[in-house]
Amino acid sequence: MTVETHISTLQRRHDELDAAIEAAARDHGVDDLEIQAMKKEKLYLKDEIARLQATVE
Repeated sequence: MTVETHISTLQRRHDELDAAIEAAARDHGVDDLEIQAMKKEKLYLKDEIARLQATVE
């Protein structure tokens, strides 16, 4: 897997989490801790994407 492909995969997962977080925020039945965990994973993905992009440039 190339770095670019890996970045693309991480970006897709980041976008999916963003949509899931928005949906969970609208659904009052979702636990705040679950949303917090998704946000933490999303932030990790963002940092990982930035780190990988820095190695490509």
